[in-house]
Amino acid sequence: MSKQDRAERVACCPPPAHEPLTEDRSGDLARMFKAIGDPVRLRLLSLVASHAGGEACVCDISESFDLSQPTISHHLKVLREAGLVDSERRGTWVYYRAIPSALSQLSAALSPESGVIVGSACAPAGERVAVGAR
Repeated sequence: MSKQDRAERVACCPPPAHEPLTEDRSGDLARMFKAIGDPVRLRLLSLVASHAGGEACVCDISESFDLSQPTISHHLKVLREAGLVDSERRGTWVYYRAIPSALSQLSAALSPESGVIVGSACAPAGERVAVGAR
């Protein structure tokens, strides 16, 4: 590791023993984790995030569940209110897409090197491919 790499790492990365979460931050993260604490919502988030083009219509994902369309819409609303997905109405259908920065926040909160986000100068060299945001 060069001196410049070490300097970048020191400048942007908190030590592994990071600061505790603030009350507001822990509340925000808890809402997101609570939303994906339901197996249906976790699976919905996974389906939306992995769908071709990065977005999915309710009509595309409803058939994957043995649930009514209003129940699917309710679960998607919970994910939207938690800040995990965004939606856009196009005609009679609503399209959903995962919010990458929210997924990065959840990932960073669980990371043993909290504060290190894939794609940042702080991430190990092999993990600098994808860019994440807090």
